[in-house]
Amino acid sequence: MSEDLHGRYHEYLERFERALGDLPVGAFAKFGGRLIKKLSFEEFSPAYLKYEDLRVHYQKSIERGDTIDDIVRRILREDAANLVLEPPD
Repeated sequence: MSEDLHGRYHEYLERFERALGDLPVGAFAKFGGRLIKKLSFEEFSPAYLKYEDLRVHYQKSIERGDTIDDIVRRILREDAANLVLEPPD
């Protein structure tokens, strides 16, 4: 996966500030019903790659008509919240 992680991190920081205000890295805030931490770039990169990998697998499963276990949806919601993203449907 060739992601522009610095670009994605910048987008995350913009989303975070829009949704939760201008908090310092490491601060905690509530988003999507969860307490999340504002991530540093070093924390964001593996979290984003994990989320993106799971999101792609989830989307492919939906397109195939597979039954999706509730645990996968819960993990996606949690990972999305940590990245200040709306979870996929």
